[in-house]
Parts: sequence; structure tokens; C-alpha cells
Amino acid sequence: MEGVSLFIPCSVDLLLADLGQAMVKIIRRAGGNPYYRPEQTCCGHPAITSGHVDLAVDLAKRFVEIFEKDECIVCPAGSCVYTVKHLYPRVLKDEPAWQKRASDVASRVYELSEYLVDVLGVEDLGAQYPGKVAYHESCSLLRHLGIDQQPKRLISGVKGTELVPLVEADTCCGFGGEFALKFPELSGAIVGDKVQNFVNSGADILLLADPGCLLNIAGYIMRHNPEKKVMHLAQFLAANLREVTA
Repeated sequence: MEGVSLFIPCSVDLLLADLGQAMVKIIRRAGGNPYYRPEQTCCGHPAITSGHVDLAVDLAKRFVEIFEKDECIVCPAGSCVYTVKHLYPRVLKDEPAWQKRASDVASRVYELSEYLVDVLGVEDLGAQYPGKVAYHESCSLLRHLGIDQQPKRLISGVKGTELVPLVEADTCCGFGGEFALKFPELSGAIVGDKVQNFVNSGADILLLADPGCLLNIAGYIMRHNPEKKVMHLAQFLAANLREVTA
């Protein structure tokens, strides 16, 4: 199988190294051959979404130059995938040659669950967890990328796991990047409702598939419901892989 280039978000690089390690572990379990380009930097998502599109032009070009030779690029963050697939062509609209190069790269960028389910056709990685989990629909995956069933299929492939309903699963967790910084009280109220719905669900773990949501919800849980647990789907899968026997 051809190599898989790892597109690592800033949040993973700086704060969630274990998520990057989990991503490598499950891609290998699925039969992929992951490799990492250390020269990669921020994709420009924070600059673009805060209105500083001009500052993201050089970042977009740098990303394209680094990754354009890769046949398959995989990322565990829907917001970063959305940036490359949908925002780069807009950022580079005044430079047709760069826009075309960016669009070519974008066609080979996948969110992690999308890659596993839609590209590799893998839903059962050989994981096992005897308990209940709930799933939060991250806005970037659901609304920007249309990724809905892929994470749930991977959860359903975990032996012994019951996926329980989460009230308002598709409601924002209150992160929204800069939104949480500009409106902390409102963000806190939104994430509080999300966590309460999780507690009411009876699930042991709240799963999601975006690092931004993970940091936001985990921060609230640590302060208010330390007995509960939230994990990125990749972390959950990697932590519960069964040993492969000959």
C-alpha cells in the first residue's frame, strides 16, 4: 500500500501529541504506511477565519509546496481539512496557477475517519471496549465536510461497545476557535449544555473527531465533571486495539 502523509494540526503538535501517536497506530493497523513531513507548519485556519486572509496566502502556498507530491494526505481535524479543501481555492483566487495547484492537493486530503472508511474500506480495526459511548458531531466535520456516518461506523466496529444517543449531538460545543476567546461566557454556557447532555446520556466516554472540540469539552469536564471522560475517536480506537495473534 502507498504511503500516507500525515497532516498534523497545530493543536495536535503542541498540545495533543498522544492523538498524533494514536493516528499513526490505527493507520498502521488498517494497513497504511504513515510518514510525517517535519517541515509542515500551520495551515492558516486561524488567520483565515479571523479575517486576515492576506496573512494566509503564504501559508497556503507553503502547504501546497510541501504536500503536492503526496498521493494521500490524512488529518485528524475536520477544521484543518476544510481549510485546505475549501478555503485555499478562495485564498488563492487571484493567482490561478497557485489556485490550481491547491485544488489538486485538496483532492487528496482526507479527514481520518473518512480515509479509513471511504478510502480503505475499514470499519473494524480489531478494537474492544465493554461499555457505553456517546458521539458529539463536530461542526467542521458535519457541516463543512459532510462527514457523519464514518465515525459512527468505526465506533460500531468496536466489539462490546454500545453507542448511546446524545441529545443535541449536532449542536456546537461552543469552541469555534476565536469565538471561544471573544465570547468566553457564551462559549462556557454552550459547552456546559453539551456536557450535561453527555452526563444525562449515561455514556462512559464522549467521543468526537476534532481536536478543537476535544480541548474545549475536556477543559470544561476537568473543571466541572472530572469523573467523566472525553476522547478523540483516534485515541479511543488506539487505546482499545486487541492484540493481533498469529
